[in-house]
Amino acid sequence: MSISVEVALLSGKRLTVNTGLDEKVETLNRRAQAAFGVGRGRLLDSFGRVLDASAAVKTAGLRNGDTLTLHINQVQTQATSAAFAAILGDGAVVTWGRTQRGVSVASLQDPSKKARQIQASADMFVAILEDKSVATWGHSSATGAKHAAQHLLTNVQQIQASYGTFAAILADGSVVTWGDPRRGGDSSGVREKLKNVQQIQAGWYAFAAVLSDGSVVTWGDAARGGDSSAVQDQLKTVQKIQVCRQGGAFAAILVDGAVVTWGNAASGGDTSAVQGQLKNVQQVQASRFAFAAILGDGSVVTWGNDGFGADSSAVQTQLKDVQQIQASSRAFAAILGDGSVVTWGDACYGGESSSVQGKLKNVQQIQANDYAFAAILGDGSVVTWGHVHRGADSSAVQTQLKNVQQVQANSYAFAAILADGSVVTWGFAPNGGDSGAVQAQLKKVQQIQASHAAFAAILGDGSVVTWGNAGWGGDSRAVQEQLKMV
Repeated sequence: MSISVEVALLSGKRLTVNTGLDEKVETLNRRAQAAFGVGRGRLLDSFGRVLDASAAVKTAGLRNGDTLTLHINQVQTQATSAAFAAILGDGAVVTWGRTQRGVSVASLQDPSKKARQIQASADMFVAILEDKSVATWGHSSATGAKHAAQHLLTNVQQIQASYGTFAAILADGSVVTWGDPRRGGDSSGVREKLKNVQQIQAGWYAFAAVLSDGSVVTWGDAARGGDSSAVQDQLKTVQKIQVCRQGGAFAAILVDGAVVTWGNAASGGDTSAVQGQLKNVQQVQASRFAFAAILGDGSVVTWGNDGFGADSSAVQTQLKDVQQIQASSRAFAAILGDGSVVTWGDACYGGESSSVQGKLKNVQQIQANDYAFAAILGDGSVVTWGHVHRGADSSAVQTQLKNVQQVQANSYAFAAILADGSVVTWGFAPNGGDSGAVQAQLKKVQQIQASHAAFAAILGDGSVVTWGNAGWGGDSRAVQEQLKMV
């Protein structure tokens, strides 16, 4: 005997699915997934309870005309510089790419361990498991350092990653760190102060934690942000912290709009030259060794290393009604209220946009890699500038760049998702700028993740397509069978 049930997606889309009473709920589930053309998910009854996939339809109490909800498992991917990791629908993890940059996942081979989320550093992954413990894999030195702190890693809520170093916030607001002690892996000197931590910001060499009372605790390399003692009395009512990760300088925005900085002076840790201008700051953006702050009146203040965008004097009169700022490694691009763009910094890294200035109108958002910028216009087209071999030249695909929804970047190339779910790529071909080998598979793309020189696209059915430099995660053929289970 068979019955018909109505299955709905959270989007509101509905359809009717027939099933036999003796069939398993998992069979019904798969039939619904195929009918919708979506990835793996769970069936929930009208009360929001998850149905046991292994139970028979009649045992689950389903009746003709019942309404169920298909809750799609959200695919989660993360990337180190040269490897990718994906959480499958059952909580297992699949990795691919360069062996010493995060491919080994021996710590998650126990099938009882299910991953909830993944965080990545340059050469290592860490997963928060369903029981709120932690599993790590990748670079052996950081993994080894984690073992010493393993007994402390319980009830983990969130993790922040630095270069080979991690900091975990526990449920009680305390912090556990591990990894390179020179880069913040050893927080023993401030452990007693790390209480009621709300958020953590990481540079390459140090960490800064914001406590519930708005004060800040720092640790790591003293010269690169680990020592904030000189400004500690000013670090009160902190709302947000921005960091020049490689430069080793931190900038904290206070509730009153003032900014307090510390760390490497040459990279923005010293604001003495512009401190009088830093009032009513709304947001701060960082290049590799400089900062740019948007004030409440839409003007911009910059400081740090002049060669990395700290000198905006040539365009200062144009920087009015600024809405948002994006940064490459050595330059900045500001979107104004009228949709135009102002750029400054190293010309080879996108600080010079005169050749495309006439096209930069009605700009909605800007994406950047280390060397170039890509602006999405109101009509869905894209304008690019910067280093010609790192994504600034999109002329070969310009006619295809229509109805662009979002753009992702690695260090060498860009990938744009169009409204129909297809993908257009450009930049250095071997490192992700050419997706021709997998173009036919790039349909119904939902999101794209990037490593240093490769891309991974998540499709609507939950499968994964990769391209780019094989040594940096661009070849996932060895794990494709597993990735069909995402």
